[in-house]
Amino acid sequence: MPMVGGLGAAKPATPEIQELCDSVKVQAEAKCGANFSTFEAVEYKTQVVAGTNYFVKVFIGGDKYAHVRIYQALPHAQQGPTVHSCQLDKSREEEIVHF
Repeated sequence: MPMVGGLGAAKPATPEIQELCDSVKVQAEAKCGANFSTFEAVEYKTQVVAGTNYFVKVFIGGDKYAHVRIYQALPHAQQGPTVHSCQLDKSREEEIVHF
């Protein structure tokens, strides 16, 4: 269980994380200023706040990766996930850090 406010350990992406990424792909493209032909979640970390921040390493084609920060509010807020920020030019080996 991640510590509240702390960034949890990296975990392999699950079908649920891929579904989350699929739901925000258009937002991520707008935030990053790019169009992604591939948008495949590889691994992720979480941060528990007033909701959850998902820091996801996403394969975007060729040898390129992006780190995408997705915020999911608590259920009572009745809000969908939103892309907070995005970092391009990442490698497969590069660790996900808070951004």
